[in-house]
Amino acid sequence: MSRYLSHWLEALLQVSEAAPQRAACWRPAVDVYRTPEGWLLKFDLAGVAPTDVSIVVNERQVHIRGIRRDRVPVPAIQYHMEIAYSRFERTIELPDALDPKTVVTESRDGMLYVRVATRK
Repeated sequence: MSRYLSHWLEALLQVSEAAPQRAACWRPAVDVYRTPEGWLLKFDLAGVAPTDVSIVVNERQVHIRGIRRDRVPVPAIQYHMEIAYSRFERTIELPDALDPKTVVTESRDGMLYVRVATRK
């Protein structure tokens, strides 16, 4: 086998092995609002239990991670899935220094609201 073909096949196999890992992690959509007190971030987390979400706020970043689980109430014989059931992670960089002591969260209608004040 030629050296070029061998190198190409090796690269192809590496991409194929890595692709399922990339596909398994999704990034939830987020809307970011500037408020008089600081920031409001609204994450689209439909189907995610609040207990499956972790939020860390530091300096200028809001970092969320968690998992959306498939909770089918009945056994399925066949299925077609388009919803991503996997781990997720998202980091939002903001222009202001944030005060991690002021984080307030609310989960409502499939959305996670994260409010955080800026440092004075």
